[in-house]
Amino acid sequence: MIHRYFPHTPEDIEEMLAACGVDSLEALYADVPEQLLLNRDYDLPEEMSEKEVRDFFNSLAKGNKALTCFAGFGYYDHYTPAVIPSILSRSEFLTAYTPYQPEISQGTLQYIFEYQSMMASLTGLDVSNASMYDGATATAEAMMMTIAATRKRNRVLVSATLLPQVLDVVKTYAKYHGIALDIIPECDGATSIADLKSMLAGDVAGVIVATPNKYGILEDFNGVAEMVHANKSLLAMNCNASALGAIKTPGEWGADIAAGDAQSLGMPLNFGGPYLGFLCCKKALMRKLPGRIVGATVDEAGQRSFVLTLQAREQHIRREKATSNICSNQGLMSLFVSVYLSLMGPQGLKEVNDMSCKGAHYLADRLTATGKARLKFANQPFLNEFTLTTDFNTATLMDRCAAEGILPGVIIDDHTIAIAVTEMRTKKEMDRLAEIVTNL
Repeated sequence: MIHRYFPHTPEDIEEMLAACGVDSLEALYADVPEQLLLNRDYDLPEEMSEKEVRDFFNSLAKGNKALTCFAGFGYYDHYTPAVIPSILSRSEFLTAYTPYQPEISQGTLQYIFEYQSMMASLTGLDVSNASMYDGATATAEAMMMTIAATRKRNRVLVSATLLPQVLDVVKTYAKYHGIALDIIPECDGATSIADLKSMLAGDVAGVIVATPNKYGILEDFNGVAEMVHANKSLLAMNCNASALGAIKTPGEWGADIAAGDAQSLGMPLNFGGPYLGFLCCKKALMRKLPGRIVGATVDEAGQRSFVLTLQAREQHIRREKATSNICSNQGLMSLFVSVYLSLMGPQGLKEVNDMSCKGAHYLADRLTATGKARLKFANQPFLNEFTLTTDFNTATLMDRCAAEGILPGVIIDDHTIAIAVTEMRTKKEMDRLAEIVTNL
């Protein structure tokens, strides 16, 4: 067996094998059944020149068909300012990893600190972390925080109006951490407050709701935080990050924890990722917060500097007692969001949401005016996403639209579709979608 790129000499390998008590590298795999071993050379293509490699991947890329996107359901087609990829492509950012050594990582530490500061401001809460993979896992971590913070309580209530992919991940985390998970029923597309009230009991560690929810509805949570806190439970909210620039924040609702995906802050959809989960909380819960937390301080010369701080020793030593064992660092995506938010500012985010909201309501009116579709929840407010009940088969709509380069939304079932509008969509594009529906 020849390993051309191993840095070890034959003598190094012999010494390591002797320490393991075997006489060959193959012997390390002795417990693997013979039928699972690949007893031939890898089936790899011949080597290519640089141009041939570029041509090959360009030909693959041409197989991707970019569609005019009206799909949402947690992931949105927002504009990416050109300056962001330019900054991210700089080598000091592109190759940076977890900044354990502050003396050589000040740039990385600073942008994580700025990211945390802006996310705390956006959610209306005190503290933000970094390093969450996506909105679903961030929400599952929020659930685990409620268990860790309330002790001896092992039940969490989750609204049925969470996005299904988020709810599935939360259920998986709960199953393998022994957490009892109960679903709060929905009523007219929103969390049933009456059911929530009846389900709250002394053993409930936390309650998780969504804003906007899976239907795009902006739910009314007046009095919910007081109700939850009266039971000495914690309230967590799954949020659309971009929408928080225009709607009532988790902090304003009285929530203890906010979680969700930051993809809507200018990160391109890119055929499925990468994403960035955010997790923010009140100061009292900061020691239960997993992931990275960067703090600001001063060095010996009195200059402002940044360090990783408040790292619970359980994350590194007593791992079985850790809230989470997240160890990787989504630093590049945190930088992406930091640049986006610094460029947009509060006013820019409001303008993005204003354009998206006006477009969504215009399109909803156009589609319902065809007489072939209706708002599933006509009396509920929405921002930039809505759910339609249709007379036609949604798969038929999908096929007709795809043929014209349009992705009309996310199919929920044969006669239900979720449609989202962002600042990227033009009136002409929306009118074309309405025309296709008219002619079905």
